[in-house]
Amino acid sequence: MEFPITLVKLAGSVALLLWGIHMVSTGVQRAFGAKLRSYLSSALRNRFKAFLAGLGITALLQSSTATGLMVTGFTASGMVELMPALAVMLGANVGTTLIVQLLSFDIAEFSPALILIGVLLFRRASAGPRDFGRVLIGLGLVLMALHEFIALLRPYEDAPNLRLLLGAIATQPVLDVLLAAGLTWLAHSSVAVVLVVMSFAIQGTVPPEAAFALVLGANLGTAINPVVEGTTGTDPAARRLPLGNLLNRIIGVVAALVALPYVSPLLMAIEPSASRAVADFHTAFNLILAAVFFPLLRPFADLLKRLLPTRVDAADPGRPIYLDPVARDTPALALGGAAREALRMADVLESMLVGLKDSFGRQDRRQIGGVKRMDDVLDRLNSAIKAYVTSLDTDGLGPDDLRRMREILIFATNIEQAGDAVDRNLLGISSKLSKRGLTFSDNGKAELVEMIDRLITNTRTAASLFMTSDERAARLLAAEKEAFRELQASSTDAHFDRLRSRRVDTAATSSLHLDALRDLKVVNNHIVAAAAYPVLEHKGELLPSRLRPSDAELP
Repeated sequence: MEFPITLVKLAGSVALLLWGIHMVSTGVQRAFGAKLRSYLSSALRNRFKAFLAGLGITALLQSSTATGLMVTGFTASGMVELMPALAVMLGANVGTTLIVQLLSFDIAEFSPALILIGVLLFRRASAGPRDFGRVLIGLGLVLMALHEFIALLRPYEDAPNLRLLLGAIATQPVLDVLLAAGLTWLAHSSVAVVLVVMSFAIQGTVPPEAAFALVLGANLGTAINPVVEGTTGTDPAARRLPLGNLLNRIIGVVAALVALPYVSPLLMAIEPSASRAVADFHTAFNLILAAVFFPLLRPFADLLKRLLPTRVDAADPGRPIYLDPVARDTPALALGGAAREALRMADVLESMLVGLKDSFGRQDRRQIGGVKRMDDVLDRLNSAIKAYVTSLDTDGLGPDDLRRMREILIFATNIEQAGDAVDRNLLGISSKLSKRGLTFSDNGKAELVEMIDRLITNTRTAASLFMTSDERAARLLAAEKEAFRELQASSTDAHFDRLRSRRVDTAATSSLHLDALRDLKVVNNHIVAAAAYPVLEHKGELLPSRLRPSDAELP
């Protein structure tokens, strides 16, 4: 009965280890997620900066998968070339080794102090100390789990059956690699598996050569996750980065297995401590692999492009591109993908306005039908964005992330409502003109075209403002609401002047013309509300009401 209980305790220690690593990763992401993503996007200019960026960010996040998701998004959109993206992954693989280096030292005594300080910081009201407290708690839990794991193994290190089993595994390095790769894929953490291997090595439960082979398997397993789960599209080009990373890991593991009988005694002679030897081998493997592949990144990227060419067939415009289900576990990345999807809605609305302008001139029913179908695209994208964003765990979001979530939902909703106004009202007016064989007067048509051109410009401004949150641009866009009010008033007065001149064509289209002026103003209201109001509200520059205060309210 004692052995099954020990197995449960061992499993609990591994679970605690995984949870501690998860807390470190989420704490850093909540504190610096948006800044890290911004830094990574700016660093992807050349492979040298990209390598250092991948190393540094992964050392903080302790998740090469999270770094890979960021870079994969940049690469899939065409914002980043494949070569620097591959350099980021080389740096990310090195970055995951740094926490192992730290924990290879005997610092388990610090775990209670880390947890205590972390809890005190976590109870603070402000987000920054809370996030840093989460990181310290996670580190403390990792140290505690490792100490408990080693203590549980100690009574069984001389057990005959365990020795027999591990002895059989130790004689088969390939089996060690496959076993560790499978465990890493299941645990989604190479750091956790390497730390467990380090614990076995400390107790002498596995010989050094077997421990090194298990480390190779952990390095291979961490490259499998992005391939299996990190790509959701059907475009082969989106799989270049994860497959390229897996390919260089396979080459490195095969080469290391060949050299293992010669490397293992040499490393143990240099570093007699088993835990330090495992950590050093883990770091050396990734450093050597990076040094070998770094000069070959350009031809390697060209080879991947030839093997995985970009699809040329047209994609469904209403199908989300950037709402990656895997990124839900990393809220900062998920919000970035949702924002990019919302920008696609702005592009669709702009195309609808261009089609609306043409329909007032040519009144082609087929063209009107094509523009109306774009509203279906907006509806589908808006529904997908809302479902995706509202499914995120708000406990994993900081105040800035929650505000960004609200901005994305407001932007997508207002753009979709602007599209509805174009579809149901303005295109309906154009369709009525076509059915009745009518047309607006030249002056009336010119007024409408001027307002539509202004709407197109405002849509582009709103998309830019949505990404930059610039207060000056927000004020300019908000001022367009007053400008449209004046345009509607002046166009209405001009329309009544034409009616008084008893022009037949103007009288026949009078109500339709006035409806169009009103509906264009409604579209502009939604565009302003989509991007300008959230920025001005956050800056405290938005008044709660346009009404003049009454005498009782005056000071």
